[in-house]
Amino acid sequence: MNNLNRKVFFVILGILSFFLILGITIFNNQIYEREYKNINFNLNKLDSNRLNDFNNMKFLDYDIYTVVFNNTDEINIVKHNYDSENFDIKKVIDEILEKKPHSDNLYFNNYVYKYVKSNVLVIINTTKISNKLRKILGISIIIFILSEILFVIVSFLLTEWITRPASEAFQKQKDFIADASHELKTPLAVIMASSDSIKVNKDSIKYLDNIKFETERMNKLISNLLELSKLENAKEIERKEENISKIVEKIALTFEPIAFEETIQIKTDIEKNISFKCNKDDIEKVISILLDNAIKHSNKNTSIEVSLHKIKNNICIKVINEGNAIKEGEEELIFERFFRSDKSRNREANRYGLGLAIAKNIINLHDGTIKAYSKDSKTTFEINFK
Repeated sequence: MNNLNRKVFFVILGILSFFLILGITIFNNQIYEREYKNINFNLNKLDSNRLNDFNNMKFLDYDIYTVVFNNTDEINIVKHNYDSENFDIKKVIDEILEKKPHSDNLYFNNYVYKYVKSNVLVIINTTKISNKLRKILGISIIIFILSEILFVIVSFLLTEWITRPASEAFQKQKDFIADASHELKTPLAVIMASSDSIKVNKDSIKYLDNIKFETERMNKLISNLLELSKLENAKEIERKEENISKIVEKIALTFEPIAFEETIQIKTDIEKNISFKCNKDDIEKVISILLDNAIKHSNKNTSIEVSLHKIKNNICIKVINEGNAIKEGEEELIFERFFRSDKSRNREANRYGLGLAIAKNIINLHDGTIKAYSKDSKTTFEINFK
C-alpha cells in the first residue's frame, strides 16, 4: 500500500511540475523572443537609413552609440537617446576590435553591435533589457519554488483522496482474513480438544456433541463466506418477473413460529400482486436475513412490522422491530463483513456478522438500495427498488 501511495504521489507531483515548468518556460521564452526580435529588427533597420537621418530615429528603450573610425585612427563616439551610467562604451569598443567571443544571449551580455559601413559601427546598449529578463527569470524561479511547495501539499492531499478506497479495501481485506481466521480457530481448537478427550474418556457423548456443534458452525461460516464471495464477484444475476408480494408474505409466515417462541409477534402490511423482476431465491434470502436479524434484536413481548408498498415506480420493503437500537455512526458499518456491535453475544447466538453483508450485495445486484436507522427505540431496515 505504501508503494501505491508513493507512486501516486510522484505521478501527481510530476504532472503538476511538468505543466508548471512548461508554462514558465513558454512565458519566459515568449518575453525573450519578443525582446530579441525587437532589438535585431532595430539593429537591421539601420542599414536602410542614412547616417544623417540617424538622429531622427527613435529607440525609446535602448541607448545607441555610433562609432566612426577615421583614417587617422581617431574614433568618434556619438551618443543617441539616453546616457546610461555604468556602461563603459570604450571597453566595449575594445572588445569588438579585439574580436573577443561575444554571445547574442541577452541574459549574459549587455550589448549588441553591427557594422553599418566599413568604418561605422553601431552599438546598442541592452543592459536594461538584460536586467529586465534576468529579473523576470528570477521571479519565475521563486514562483516555481513556492509552487513546488504548494504542489507537494496538494499531491499529498490528492494521494490520500485517490488511494482512500484502495486503502479501505486493503484494510477490509486484512480485517476479513483476521476475523475469518479467528472464527475458524476457535471451533478447530474445540474439535481438537474434544478429539483428544475421546481417546481417554469412555463417556465421550458430550465431546461428540461439541464436535458436531463446532463443525456445524464452521460449515455455516464457510458456506456464508463462499456465498458472499460469489455475490461480490458477480456482475449480474438471473432475474425474471415475480410476484414479490407473495415472496415477502411467505417468508413472514415462515418466521412466525420462530418469533412466537421468543414471544414476538410479526405484523404484515403487504400490498397485493406487486410484480418485480428479480431472483426469487435471493429475495427470499434477504427477507429471511432481515427477519432473523429483527427477531434476534427485539425485546420480548414486542412486534415486528413487515410492510411492502409500491409508490409510482418505487417498491419499498420495510422491516421494523423494537429493541436493540443501532448505535449512532454504525448505520453503514453494520452492512460490512464480520461487523458485530456486541461480539460476545454474537458468538453465543452462532452469528458471524455476514448476513447483512450478503443482503446488501443481493440488493445491489438487483439495482436497489438498503439502509438502516433507529428512532424512538425502533429500528428500521428499508429496501427500495426502482
